[in-house]
Amino acid sequence: MTRNKKLLFFLPLAFVALASFTYIIQSDKESAIDQALMQNLKVLHYSPLEINDAVSEKIYELYIKRLDGGKKFLVQSDVDELKKLNHSIDDDINKGTFNFFDKSLEIITSRIEEAKTYYTDVLTKPMDFTKEETVETDGEKLKFSSSKEDLKDAWRKSMKYNVLAKMFEIMDAQQKAKEKSDTVQIKSKEVVVVEARKKVLKMYDDYFKRLKKYNRNDRLAMYFNVITSIYDPHTEYFAPKDKAAFDAGMSGQFFGIGAQLQEKDDYIKVTNIIPGTPSYRQGQLKTGDYILKVAQGAEEPVDVADMQLNDVVQLIRGKKGTEVRLTVKKPDGSIIIIYLIRDIVVMEDTFAQSVLLKGKKNIGYIKLPEFYDDFNGTGGRSCSRDVKKELEKLKDENVDGVILDLRNNGGGSLNDVIEMAGLFIDKGPMVQVKSKTGSPEIKEDPDPSITYSGPLTIMVNSNSASASEIMAAAIQDYKRGVIVGTSPTTYGKGTVQRVYELDPSLPPSMASLKPLGAVKVTMQKFYRINGGATQLRGVTPDIILPDPYYLLDLGEKESDYPMAWDEIASAKYKELKPDYSVKKLKENCEARMKKNTGFGILEEAARRVKRQKDSSVVSLNFDKYMTEQKRFKAESQKMEDLDKELSSIDVITLKSDAFPASDTVKVNKAKEFQKTLKKDIYLNETLNIMNEMR
Repeated sequence: MTRNKKLLFFLPLAFVALASFTYIIQSDKESAIDQALMQNLKVLHYSPLEINDAVSEKIYELYIKRLDGGKKFLVQSDVDELKKLNHSIDDDINKGTFNFFDKSLEIITSRIEEAKTYYTDVLTKPMDFTKEETVETDGEKLKFSSSKEDLKDAWRKSMKYNVLAKMFEIMDAQQKAKEKSDTVQIKSKEVVVVEARKKVLKMYDDYFKRLKKYNRNDRLAMYFNVITSIYDPHTEYFAPKDKAAFDAGMSGQFFGIGAQLQEKDDYIKVTNIIPGTPSYRQGQLKTGDYILKVAQGAEEPVDVADMQLNDVVQLIRGKKGTEVRLTVKKPDGSIIIIYLIRDIVVMEDTFAQSVLLKGKKNIGYIKLPEFYDDFNGTGGRSCSRDVKKELEKLKDENVDGVILDLRNNGGGSLNDVIEMAGLFIDKGPMVQVKSKTGSPEIKEDPDPSITYSGPLTIMVNSNSASASEIMAAAIQDYKRGVIVGTSPTTYGKGTVQRVYELDPSLPPSMASLKPLGAVKVTMQKFYRINGGATQLRGVTPDIILPDPYYLLDLGEKESDYPMAWDEIASAKYKELKPDYSVKKLKENCEARMKKNTGFGILEEAARRVKRQKDSSVVSLNFDKYMTEQKRFKAESQKMEDLDKELSSIDVITLKSDAFPASDTVKVNKAKEFQKTLKKDIYLNETLNIMNEMR
């Protein structure tokens, strides 16, 4: 089974030679990559761009952002010098030249060398933590320094901030150890600051060693990816070594923690959590988190800022059963350490599973982590067939309703989502798929039978993407069930990508330049049967239950240059007539939430997260910094205290799934799964909603 079909809806890997290619014949490999890449984008992309001055400006802005997103190296005069060439980038691309790139490489290389001298002097001397000064921690809000003197001062503040953060980490660890043992000696503030400075000094030493390894080819791959990113966030260039890593990921063999990552603005961002993996089971690492540091167990963590993705992956991977600790920055700006034990994928955790929720009514619950399929036709599992089996089992239990949980489901098989929606609807269109030419293709339910006709709710959140959005949209458009979400919209990815090798595009005379790498191109868009795209806007739930991040802009809209929302003609379909009022269900839900202290805490957390996201200025005064960090910790504890079993959820294993008590592995897995559900405040309220549906 292909594991990372999520969020992408990949079609099979293709190898093509485009007869329409014309080459500016070059013996230079870089120029060959440029020409092959641009021709593929021109011929294949859903919305090809004319490479002109307007596009050139966009490339310039995004390139500067990615070249020095933290404003650590360039000063304003450097940016001004590069801006003189911002209208020549299109000429470079069209001619296969690299004047702008070469100039930027010359400048950034020089500035990195100069920056090496900034940190050693500061970190080997005492720091004044009584001084009233602040630092901006969001690189996008910073301006480039006006002079090298200002840049040096910015480095001083950044290092001071890192020392304070390390001090808090050391002191917090000491306090935890003290609570466990009276023999632990608490170090003085003076000792802690010296220890923190030494650790931060090593962190910067390692940082510059990594930067030294970042060569021209690495920078050039980043430059090409800036160009592809102007088309849309999912169109991407893979240098030959990155293509190999991509193929390894597509093969289904995951080692380490099971998180899909990408480089974004000097940091490593979590783009997906793979079902059945340590990250999925542990639960703290989320899509949208930024990984700041990686540690092998209790060893000193490695700062991964500006580290290449492949190098970060190598740090995270390791032998099964060993511990890796991730220092993670959450969307609200809070920083936590997540402890994970490396392991392989537990396949059973990726498949659909169901239980009975007993209360006022008997409600069936189906968890679907992803839309998996037997892509290779070898008789493997299919999520639509599996969900059908689960529905049949729930019908045997005489359930009064069904909850299909698609939270954090990043997508997968298009055919399966069409068949799955058809389990609840007798016939009709399920989704529309449009290429850049021709009319939209309407995908119909292939089976006129209905597996389950009773009350239905579908649970989604901001990480429900692609196939999950198609499923939720179809059910919503037919008015077949109620969509309950913990965010204002789902992810908003309504596009299809395909991967093409660049080598077949080379004429025989240039074969010696292989390998060139590959390009992943957006080729199609999805549309609801009502005509609206799922792209960018996603699906708006009928009822929204607030989570701590629901006030933030998350999902596709957070990306650079996402493809726009649009709409096409509606397909012909007939809405159903439910015997319940969504408006009344929503009103009753809101009334219950106002009385529920748990949702009050979640609302408070959401407002706090929004404030912290908007206010990214941090005090460098020791007392103020420590007070603020302790406040963050106390507020986080409120959320942890909320994570307790809810007495109103009685989770029962289905009769057909019963197994002997002697099978301790299955017993323990079932207990863990059911324990998670009993703590789920959102599932509890969804049960309340279902109790009011007929």
